[in-house]
Parts: sequence; C-alpha cells; structure tokens
Amino acid sequence: MKIIADMHTHTLASGHAYSTINELANAAAQAGLRGLGITDHGPGLPGGPHRYHFCAMRFVPATIAGVRIFRGVEANILDHTGRLDLEQDVLESLDYVMAGFHEDCGICGQDRDRNTKTLLAVMENPLVKCISHPGNPIFPLHYEEVVMGALATDTALELNNSSLAAVSRKGSGENCAEIARLCARIGARVMIGSDAHICQGVGVFDQALQLAAEAGIAEGQVVNASWERLLDFLGFSE
Repeated sequence: MKIIADMHTHTLASGHAYSTINELANAAAQAGLRGLGITDHGPGLPGGPHRYHFCAMRFVPATIAGVRIFRGVEANILDHTGRLDLEQDVLESLDYVMAGFHEDCGICGQDRDRNTKTLLAVMENPLVKCISHPGNPIFPLHYEEVVMGALATDTALELNNSSLAAVSRKGSGENCAEIARLCARIGARVMIGSDAHICQGVGVFDQALQLAAEAGIAEGQVVNASWERLLDFLGFSE
C-alpha cells in the first residue's frame, strides 16, 4: 500500500511546530507525495493561531512544488456537546477539516462514556472528514461504538504515525491496534497520517502502515492510498 498524500501536518502557526508551509510542501515533493494537508491546530489550543489564520488560508497556493495543498485545520473539541474551536462558516471555507481531543482545550478526558458520546456528536458534523489520533489513552473511548459511528457518518479514523512511534501520546499503541482491527472487521474508512511537526516528518508512515497491514485493513478503506479516492472523499474534482 502506498500513501499518496500526507493529510496531517503542522506549520509554525501551530505554536509548537517548526516548519513553514513551503518547507512542508518541498518535503512532500521529495517524498513523492501528490498531496499535503496543512492542518494547524485551531485557536482553542494554547499557542494556536487566531481564527484569522484560517480565514486567510485562501492566500495559500493550491499547488506548491508540484504538490496539491489542502488548506485545513485540526480542530479542537472544546466540550462534551462536540463544539469545535472554529465557527461553522470558517470550517466551510477550508478544504479539509479533521478534529480531535487535545489536552488543555476544555475536556478532562477520563470519562469513557462521555468521550464516546462527544466524538459521535462531532462525527455528525458533515464538515469533519477525519478524527485525529483516536487512540490517545488520555481520552479513552468505547472503540467499537466509535468505529460504527465512523462507518455510519463516512468519517475516517486516523492511524497516526507519531502516536505509534511514541513521539506523541505515549501508550497509544494497544488502542490504535484495537481501532485498526475494528476498522478492518467493520469496514470503516481510515486515514494514515504522519502528524509531522517539522518537515523531516512529512511522509513518514512506516509504523501506521505496518499496523494497517497487521490488522487486515484493505487498501480500499484507506482514503489517502488513492488519489481518486481521496479527491472523492473530500468532494474535489481533479
């Protein structure tokens, strides 16, 4: 299986990442990728960019270094209603929205029932195409319910390489493996992402790909393993 677009990356604007959009795009080109999702954190995360950052993403070229740029966000879930940290009209102006739980954004995450109900509500938002790092052990979930919800709403669940490499969210491995096995059995969509916070991390998917193979996830379930499938999933034409 070959991943053709890295749909989870962060720039300097996230406040805790270290590369520019141009640096990420050049790294994507060198890695042989066709697409790149720029998904800086929403303003709810300490150090994150102001909402104007996302309103102004129209200035980012659609193609840099021969790589298609998807102007996006990794939105933060702020409370147990599933509220995100950007207004719906701002989300509508972007190419791609992923959302996830993060520390210091309003939810203290050990209530598995509430977390699951919250994530199911987030997936009901048709603008949210992917749930980032759902295996984070700080925010436990009922994983089968989440995977069934993802299937019902056609939302992708991310296999996050940084989580598996223990660069971020240490202790995610067993949860990610369970999610992957459930996705393989139930047929939910999967997104494989690097979660790069520096250009050297763009296109690094080795552990996520290994987990997908071990779980038996079919190539056709992985939305960013085919250019045509990715564009269709995001609602774009060539």
